[in-house]
Amino acid sequence: MLLIYFILGLIVALILIAILSPSSYLFEKSITINKPVSEVYGKVADLNNFRKWNPWQQTEPGAASQITGSPDTIGHKYSWEGKKIGMGSLTLANRVTNQSIHFQLEFLKPWKSKADDSWTFSETAGSTLVSWRNSGELPFPVARLMGPIIKKQLNHQFEAGLLNLKKLCEG
Repeated sequence: MLLIYFILGLIVALILIAILSPSSYLFEKSITINKPVSEVYGKVADLNNFRKWNPWQQTEPGAASQITGSPDTIGHKYSWEGKKIGMGSLTLANRVTNQSIHFQLEFLKPWKSKADDSWTFSETAGSTLVSWRNSGELPFPVARLMGPIIKKQLNHQFEAGLLNLKKLCEG
């Protein structure tokens, strides 16, 4: 009987933690790239470059992918499907040339979710300050409980992605 009370207490505690945890997340990282804004912006706005710098895509190079639409235009889309990286798409939703890009990120597998993926570009003495921002909902209860793990993974992946982008741009 004690075991049943312990399990029920654990379940109640987890539900309370999920209720008190944030229902959304916002994550942002920046890097300075020693190239003009137009060059850096062009690498991000053209999803043909996505596999070259994106750390998630690099974890499964053999995953199926498809690019549709023209670079730097609304609707330009990168779709993927793989065993490790699941299934989803990244679609250019809005942009201001050489200033900002906003993508809609949608995951279909292993679970469905949506996120906003935004980039800003600022000229700083011949270099470009790039900020990569991702935000979305954390569904109740599992995603809320996993919030700290998600944040830790995003931190690592954003750092790797920005360093990859820097290497790609600076050659």
